[in-house]
Amino acid sequence: MAADCEAWLNANPVEVGDLSDSFVSGEENNGDFIISNKNINNEINGNWVASSSNSIHEARLKAKAKRRLRKNSSRDSGRGDSLSDNGDVVRGTSVAPTSPKSKLLDRKSRLGKGRGLPKKGGAGGKGVWGRSGEVYEPEAVDERDPNYDEDQENCVYETVVPPLDERDFEKTVTPIVQEYFEHGDTNEVAELLAELNLGPMRSVVPSLAVALALEAKASHRELTSRLLADLCGPVLSHSDMEKSFDKLLRELPDLVLDTPGAAQLVGQFIARAVSDQILSKTYIEGYKGKVDCEYARAALDRAAVLLKMSMGGLRIDSQWGTGGGQQPVIQLIKEMNLLLKEYILSGDSKEAERCLRDLEVPHFHHEFAYEAIVMVLESNGEKTFKMVLQLLKSLSVSSIITVDQMRRVWCHLGYQRVYMDIAEINIDVPRAYFILEQFVDKSFSMGIIDVKLRDLCPCRGRKRYVSEGDGGVVKLESY
Repeated sequence: MAADCEAWLNANPVEVGDLSDSFVSGEENNGDFIISNKNINNEINGNWVASSSNSIHEARLKAKAKRRLRKNSSRDSGRGDSLSDNGDVVRGTSVAPTSPKSKLLDRKSRLGKGRGLPKKGGAGGKGVWGRSGEVYEPEAVDERDPNYDEDQENCVYETVVPPLDERDFEKTVTPIVQEYFEHGDTNEVAELLAELNLGPMRSVVPSLAVALALEAKASHRELTSRLLADLCGPVLSHSDMEKSFDKLLRELPDLVLDTPGAAQLVGQFIARAVSDQILSKTYIEGYKGKVDCEYARAALDRAAVLLKMSMGGLRIDSQWGTGGGQQPVIQLIKEMNLLLKEYILSGDSKEAERCLRDLEVPHFHHEFAYEAIVMVLESNGEKTFKMVLQLLKSLSVSSIITVDQMRRVWCHLGYQRVYMDIAEINIDVPRAYFILEQFVDKSFSMGIIDVKLRDLCPCRGRKRYVSEGDGGVVKLESY
């Protein structure tokens, strides 16, 4: 627009005298404003004929209005506003918006389609793996894929467990065997071993279990023999068992250093394995004349002797015994009676302590005290009286039966059982009350029981006739 104005001014020069401060002048007549036509601009054939100052001023106004309109068109382009030739704003028909700035951040469809729902039904967007609840089917292999391999279609994927080496084998299997000594469930051990890739270490399992049992109790050796019998077949083969016992015979010189009686114990394990049909009957005969180690020879001789005795009626399956709570109560009572009778004959308190410890029934020691006191009541001499007191004293000193156990277990279950049954015992033993009172007093003086237990001892009262010096009073007296 400015360029057109300059071109017009160049084509129509204007004198300086024609310029004035105002392009309109007039007079007021009767309240009406009369405009003079002296300096009014006229348009002839589309060209402006007036002073240059008025033309420049109007041209600037028109250019400014067009710039303002062009600037506002982006904000409100739907109005269709435009300028007329004389510079007036003309309201036109509404025009569809093209790209309004106010809707740049609008995520709705600009085409006016859809119902305002999220894209792809909620399965799209950043960090979204798919529609909730959607199950993906196996993706079909594209043969045109440059990374396609024909061998992929026939692949079978499995979980591979690496085989255990010697160091990891001992760290893994040793806790399993030690835990088995506590619960005694062979099925659990078989399941745990089946989950491991033992590999060439499979034949070492029996030898490791036997080595741990040599340092344990007799009940643990019995559990080990049962474990070997249950593992043979499902987990271990007969050849694995033979290799394991061969390894035990070779390692006997080292095992004897920790367990002096290892040779005899290994021989018992071999005899039990042959009896349980884990080892063949010709296993021992295969070593005849081929053994140089004295410990291995002693173990094989022990096994051969036990097998010969089994033909005469000896049960090898009970050679270890059944210690702990697995043994029947009647059997425990019989063994305790035999233990007491053997002690009365031999007088060896150390052997009695060892036998009582081998029973592995500390919760059943009250029965031992009961049987010992009843034996004293039924005896006729003082020998049993003194020996039983000496045995109970040695047991309390050797910590096999602690002071707390003497107070709680022996008091409430051992001595009190005698107190409760003394009336029935007195039928067979008339002097039972008198002997029991003496035994309890002696036990208290030796520190075996406390004063509370002594005061609970029952006594039989009797009336005696008036004698000289009593003053004619009938007294109740106990003995």
